[in-house]
Amino acid sequence: MSAFNNTTSSPSIFLLTAFPGLELAHAWISIPVFCLYTIAFLGNSMILFVIASERSLHKPMYYFLSMLSAADLCLTFTTLPTVLRVLWFHARKISFKACIIQMFFIHAFSLLESSVLVAMAFDRFMAICNPLKYATVLTDMMIAMIGLIICIRLLIFMFPLGPALKSLSFQGGQELSHPFCYHPDMIKHTYSNPWVTSFWGMFIQLYLTGTDLLFIISSYVLILRTVLSILAPKKQQKALNTCACHICAVTTFYVPMISLSLAHRLFNSTPSVVCSILANVYLLLPPVLNPIIYSLKTKTIRQAMLQLFQSKHPQGPNVRGLRGRWV
Repeated sequence: MSAFNNTTSSPSIFLLTAFPGLELAHAWISIPVFCLYTIAFLGNSMILFVIASERSLHKPMYYFLSMLSAADLCLTFTTLPTVLRVLWFHARKISFKACIIQMFFIHAFSLLESSVLVAMAFDRFMAICNPLKYATVLTDMMIAMIGLIICIRLLIFMFPLGPALKSLSFQGGQELSHPFCYHPDMIKHTYSNPWVTSFWGMFIQLYLTGTDLLFIISSYVLILRTVLSILAPKKQQKALNTCACHICAVTTFYVPMISLSLAHRLFNSTPSVVCSILANVYLLLPPVLNPIIYSLKTKTIRQAMLQLFQSKHPQGPNVRGLRGRWV
């Protein structure tokens, strides 16, 4: 226990926390959490498989959707080990290096998802506001360039994060507020001025994701202006329906993220349980809901999934013959 009372410039461990005050209920809480992780894994894997196998879905909109599903899958696998380890085995200890690595990937895949949502907003803008130029602008080469720009942007902003955190002095054996390593949570336990460090991190986050969100909002202002100029109500509804899934994805991603960031940095009196719930909603809600929303609202994906299941379970000739006799 002496290691927990000492302070070091390079702490050997942190202590993860799932739901403060609900430790006795961890076994029961783990059941819905595990189900959500399973839904996220199966749903996003199915989206990727269907888009890859169905040639009719090899279009810009579905390429961007596959990028979103890939980001959701990576985000799911990044937090899965520590969350279930804490809930199932009460194994709270995590090394400083492992914590830094997990935090790096959480923020990297979150930034990746934010960038993909911007690309999807651009896709919807071109489809509704400039439909005649859609096919000539969003070519396979252009989509590959957008993917490359997203990766370069990710590397530019994420790689300096590791050396910057290594230069800080952390207090050893400190208890974190979540079952994973999150930057605003870790930064509270530094010897440096936590206010300056925390708000610098918030500035970077708002600069990146805030710029993305501003671009998305601007795109939808232009989309809404174009839709309102359409005289036929049915065409207006059809145009808005094509954006419904993306609007849901944007809402489920940005609202929990901004709420969690503000709860950590501005409202120090926020209960730990509230921060923990917000963090789990932020990291689990988008990967769970995105494949469900796109499967239910997008007819082409729904039909491709039905065809996939029907091809795996074909009806034999004897069954059809028996049905014919009874009819």
